[in-house]
Amino acid sequence: MTTPEPQSSSPQSPEPVSKDRVYRSPAGLAGGVLLLALALWLGIDAVVAGEGRTPWVALAALLFLVPLVAAYTVRPAVLSNDDRLRVRNPFRVITLPWGQVASFRSGYSNEVFTEAGDKYQLWSIPVSLRGRKKAARQEARRAAGGGRGRGGVLGGFGGFGGGGAADVGGAAADGPVRAETDKIMDELRETREARKPANTSQGEVSVRWAYEVMAPAAVGAVLLAVLLATG
Repeated sequence: MTTPEPQSSSPQSPEPVSKDRVYRSPAGLAGGVLLLALALWLGIDAVVAGEGRTPWVALAALLFLVPLVAAYTVRPAVLSNDDRLRVRNPFRVITLPWGQVASFRSGYSNEVFTEAGDKYQLWSIPVSLRGRKKAARQEARRAAGGGRGRGGVLGGFGGFGGGGAADVGGAAADGPVRAETDKIMDELRETREARKPANTSQGEVSVRWAYEVMAPAAVGAVLLAVLLATG
């Protein structure tokens, strides 16, 4: 029995696909789980204990709401490996080889741009203005402490003294304090820069609609509308 070796030196052997690094929103996951648990609890109770048309209305409402809640909270994720970036948004899955990724932008939302100029939002990496403000305050405090340390120890040598920068909160080693989502975007930018020229990072951008979410939600919406209209 022959087993392909991932690190084979043969030119005919494809480069192994690296393991995905998954980026998701912990707050979105927690909120989604709570909302789904509440919806299922109320819906199942209405189905079991309801009378007349109530069970049918409850089932239609569950069929409509559960896919939408899951789509906006539990489903979103960004998956990155050495060959491509895969963006799983509420209703679409976008696969972007690194060779097709032009840039990332972080404003009021985090977005990725393709070489063709298309833009896709990264739902699972939301911008946290609160996190940015907190990081800015921490950086300001660290800079203030660093300034005092340099004045007392390094005198007029600024940041070039031996060990001075490393002693001030790890400023030189760790860089400026950044919000968690901004650090994730920095990591994605670094991966893009490193992997964009690679042969295995070339290809076409693909977009797939999430019919597994849209279909049940549409059916539930139609059933709910019919039941409410004829009630």
